[in-house]
Amino acid sequence: MKRFNDINLRYFINYKRINSIFLGISVGTIFILYKPLEPSIYSIGGIFLALSMLLIAKFYSKILNRYYFYRLSMMIEFIMLFLIVYFLIFSYSYTTALLIYIGYQTTFAFGSYLIRAETLLLNHPKVLTFLDVAKQVGYLIGMLVSYLFYKGLELSMQIYDFDTQVYFLHFLLLLAEIITITYLFLAFKKNN
Repeated sequence: MKRFNDINLRYFINYKRINSIFLGISVGTIFILYKPLEPSIYSIGGIFLALSMLLIAKFYSKILNRYYFYRLSMMIEFIMLFLIVYFLIFSYSYTTALLIYIGYQTTFAFGSYLIRAETLLLNHPKVLTFLDVAKQVGYLIGMLVSYLFYKGLELSMQIYDFDTQVYFLHFLLLLAEIITITYLFLAFKKNN
């Protein structure tokens, strides 16, 4: 596939597909990871998220371009990489749960921006179709992978403890995140 708006579409679509696989794999983990948090944290997090999204929207006139889209996308991916590595090292605790929640809320704050910037940068119906299909297929694959992973741990290793299952799943998330970052880098690299 060609470059579009100085973005290598083949790599960018693969980036979005793997990113969606990551999302599909991780979707069920939050129920286990967030167990130690009290409900009031979610209210504070929701307020933070809404205020952050408002603040980011105020800067759209400056940041809705390729330069910031790449840098903010990469920042978000490195936040996710940090959270995975942190969890694998420090495992379950109140601090880990709170840090992961704050990290996820921070990445969610850029959600609207990323969708708008992506649409502006790749403003072609055929490209957007490929992109959305790749995202949905990736998400479905991720959900299937996580289901099979959990069932595989149960059937082959008799691991029924949810905390242990989610911990082991993070090694898969680590791999997916490294691949995601690689494809994002390649999509924006000048000489592909």
